[in-house]
Amino acid sequence: MPSLILYATRPAFGLPDSSPFVMKAEVQLQMAGLAYDKVASIPPQAPNGKLPYLVDGEETISDSTFIRAHIERSYGIDLDAGLDARQRAEAWAIERLLEDHLYFAMVWFRWIDPDNFAKGPSQFASGATEIERGQMRRMLQDRKQADLRAQGIGRHTPDQIATLGERSIDALARLLGDRRHLMGEASSGVDATAFAMLAGVSTPFFDTPLRRAVEARPNLVDYVERMMRRHFPGHAWVDSTQPTPA
Repeated sequence: MPSLILYATRPAFGLPDSSPFVMKAEVQLQMAGLAYDKVASIPPQAPNGKLPYLVDGEETISDSTFIRAHIERSYGIDLDAGLDARQRAEAWAIERLLEDHLYFAMVWFRWIDPDNFAKGPSQFASGATEIERGQMRRMLQDRKQADLRAQGIGRHTPDQIATLGERSIDALARLLGDRRHLMGEASSGVDATAFAMLAGVSTPFFDTPLRRAVEARPNLVDYVERMMRRHFPGHAWVDSTQPTPA
């Protein structure tokens, strides 16, 4: 029986998990070859108020980056085995591009765009009473808007946010090139982050300029589909480059 328990959100928005950080942590565990149980939770129940977190015996580890550090240290695993010092530095820079930039552009189009919010994140309040539902949805969106404004990207227009996000997507496509993985033919830790973030951006559930930017770069589409088949083979992933039937 696995001693590792990954606390996650739930499948949503056409994805194995609504959070790219949960997907990242799960792929890291799979890359490490470690057995684990996955338990659904909600952010207020998490130690740091966010998911994922990992319980390993008596130890609780929050944040996907620290989860990786824990499994590498505790189980003698190096997800970047074979990479030299420069490649490891490049991998870290790519992760920051994705998590500290592209992620927030994705969040804006999920949470602030009215149509996407209505069909997606607003449903998190569906369990509330009819009287409370509207108030809860406004509170959720206002809180996310404040977070995005504090981060900086929320101070821009939608067109500007799309431009910034597409620049990150284009940079990633050029870095990947015709390789199977970001750092070469073999996968490494950065691929867990890149796959999770690109899947979150390109899910057909949401109509966004960022999704269309990924669809316009076939190497990214192939990369996401390949990683999805490998790490979530039971998930019905839709090829977002194909037109939706009428």
